[in-house]
Amino acid sequence: MNKLDTKVSKTLADFAYQKIRRDIIRGELGASEKLRLNVLCQKYDIGMSPLREALARLIGDALVITEGQRGFWVAPLSLDEMIDITYVRSLLETEALQLSIENGDDAWRERLKQSYDALSSIESKLDGRHRDLVPEWEEANRTFHETMVSCCGSPWMIRMLQTLYQQSERYRRISIVNVQSERSVHDEHEAIYEAVMQGNVLKACKLTELHLRRTTDAVKKTLSLNT
Repeated sequence: MNKLDTKVSKTLADFAYQKIRRDIIRGELGASEKLRLNVLCQKYDIGMSPLREALARLIGDALVITEGQRGFWVAPLSLDEMIDITYVRSLLETEALQLSIENGDDAWRERLKQSYDALSSIESKLDGRHRDLVPEWEEANRTFHETMVSCCGSPWMIRMLQTLYQQSERYRRISIVNVQSERSVHDEHEAIYEAVMQGNVLKACKLTELHLRRTTDAVKKTLSLNT
């Protein structure tokens, strides 16, 4: 394979990876669903080689599983996994948040303000009538949480938190789209933001821990309704 063919194959694999990942996150490819390669080739208009490369990446993301020569499946949703992800993320995120508050400067606080304002703008419209905004909300939510911990001084901690955030994305979408409750995610974000900007480490960390736990509780509620 020459360099041009290699570049084209990589581009196609990236395309397939992004599309399949999006459809898994959105639930268009359901949890535990068998992934038939010939169907996926037709659906995404892609060849077998780049498709297999994309699936290999998704296995690395824990969004797809495989069993020997039997094929590929969308990874199942597991409440135990969600609880574990939340527990580990809570430990790391509160530690990183504390360090960021201690190390953060005016430039960091300005970035945090910008990310919070962008998130608030979307959350003001995110209800049953605007569920098409969920992908935009997801990006703004990720930016807000990543900005909060961006001054922790530990690249490895940031990298691990990014991985945990991605792993919980399917579950988080369930809590946003499917659960009708008295919970106001925006109010939770606002309280965390204000505590961080005030430099109140203890309050910011406790609110963050509660925020993550409430998302897990919302997912529990949805999964119990579907069983």
